[in-house]
Amino acid sequence: MTNPVLVEVLRGEHVESFHRGAWAVVDAAGAVVASGGDIERPIFPRSAVKVLQALPLVACGAADHFGLDDAALALACASHGGEPEHVAVAAQVLAQLGLDERALECGAHWPGFEPAKLALARTGEEPHPLHNNCSGKHAGFACLGCWLAKGQGQEFRGFLSGYVQPDHPVMQTVSQALEAATGFALRDAPMGIDGCSIPTFGIPLRHLALGFARVASGVGLSADHARAAQRLRQAVARQPFMVAGTGRFDTRVMQHFGERVFCKVGAEGVYCAAFPEPGLGVALKMDDGNNARAAEVAMAALIARWVQRDDDDADVLAPLLNPVLSNWRGLRVGALAPYAHFLASASSSK
Repeated sequence: MTNPVLVEVLRGEHVESFHRGAWAVVDAAGAVVASGGDIERPIFPRSAVKVLQALPLVACGAADHFGLDDAALALACASHGGEPEHVAVAAQVLAQLGLDERALECGAHWPGFEPAKLALARTGEEPHPLHNNCSGKHAGFACLGCWLAKGQGQEFRGFLSGYVQPDHPVMQTVSQALEAATGFALRDAPMGIDGCSIPTFGIPLRHLALGFARVASGVGLSADHARAAQRLRQAVARQPFMVAGTGRFDTRVMQHFGERVFCKVGAEGVYCAAFPEPGLGVALKMDDGNNARAAEVAMAALIARWVQRDDDDADVLAPLLNPVLSNWRGLRVGALAPYAHFLASASSSK
């Protein structure tokens, strides 16, 4: 199956290039409300499913026991830019466990937010794991691991060693939550290693959208996971800066929409979202892996279609739906736009 065009790139008023992809809007009963392209092909959701991976952190009582606040829970769902506030919250979570960044097995990279990267470089220091965009998720894994170790009467640091391995109790618990939410048997799924070293599973878009419909509504989740989903959505709505950072799409959208939208980007052109008011979940994948341009425009189009909005909402979405492209002199040279057929398909029920 050739996936449809979702986003066009305009040079002036002419189409210069385009991005194909697939997408699904699903309700909590598993019914496909609308879709386009191949939604049954397993794709690696990467960081888009961090909220699903954080469900056991809250559901088992670890977050409450170790005193994780809204900022820490939002960071557990984040792909942050390594800004000082992000680094500080991740460090604080570890300190509450009696640990430091040496406990994290996500690896180190320079902050994704350019001013933070330049500021760190000026100090002469090297980046460490707290700067990793996944450090909040991994701090959450450490918290979950400490809870599991406590239950077994084991020392925290020793128990945590190797927590990124598929057979470690932390990853087993996280994978079980992912499977339960999406309704997709991970034993049948392709498996790879994510950028932050944890397992990543190939899951069809239809099932990913189902998982997010369940996060949106609580329907189809266990009682503990339903409460956890609601708490995580509330934490992100209260602390949207933590889930991405300055100028980023996810932060901008959730700063405005609050609990009406939970959206999360993943690597290689993946986006997932939960829309609590209509009880829907959304998942999309750009064929060419384009994150910064095409995936955001496609997600903005789906938000515009499926989330009830007023004039203020439309004003916030407008620059995300049709971002302007400028050259090095600041001259407008083009724009991105949702493809007309995609907009029509997104507005039709299946």
